[in-house]
Amino acid sequence: MDLGQQVIAYCERGDFGFWAEPLNAVTNASFLIAAGVMAWRLRGARLPIAWALVGILAAIGVGSFLWHTFATRWAGLADVLPILLFILLYIFAATRDLVGLRWPWAVLAVVLFFPYATLVAGGLGRLVPGIGANAAYLSVALLILGYALYLGPRAPATARGLSIGAGILAVSLTFRALDGPLCGVVPVGTHFLWHVLNGIMLGWMIEVYLRHLRGGPASGSRAAKGPQ
Repeated sequence: MDLGQQVIAYCERGDFGFWAEPLNAVTNASFLIAAGVMAWRLRGARLPIAWALVGILAAIGVGSFLWHTFATRWAGLADVLPILLFILLYIFAATRDLVGLRWPWAVLAVVLFFPYATLVAGGLGRLVPGIGANAAYLSVALLILGYALYLGPRAPATARGLSIGAGILAVSLTFRALDGPLCGVVPVGTHFLWHVLNGIMLGWMIEVYLRHLRGGPASGSRAAKGPQ
């Protein structure tokens, strides 16, 4: 693979200029703003996983900016790898701190994500022709809903928070999927809305985790203090 090869992957890009995707580039500020808000929310908190999620959220914004400006394969890796890292760390945190299992089970949940995503994305790919890479993200939304269903009886507010996150992801994924099909109607594409909504969604997911650990309104349980 030639990591320096440039590609046109989105409706907004018509050439290989640095600012050929202005909306797609600038809207990555959504991730940085969300990271800033959550860093403010975490001020003084000794919650290393939450802080790590905030750092990764900021890295998502930087990586996506590189992808939508340089449009090279190496920039594409800078875009997707922080997203994958966020997903994996959140699975670990949700399994250990929201569900309440010990860390070896949380590690196992992270490992099992790969066959899970492969099977679900493959099945969705057969059911919905043309869904492409969006199937992998949809598998994440379904996984979040799975955690929400499990937590419903024990931590209803946390479950509602996760469900809201899954809903935002589903809407943002719709805009991501429509970028190509609507290109003739919307010349700037719709991918930039994926950025805006995903910044909100990822920040919200950290907020749900934080509230659960603090035993606040998202947990629905005063006993859900979590590790400090």
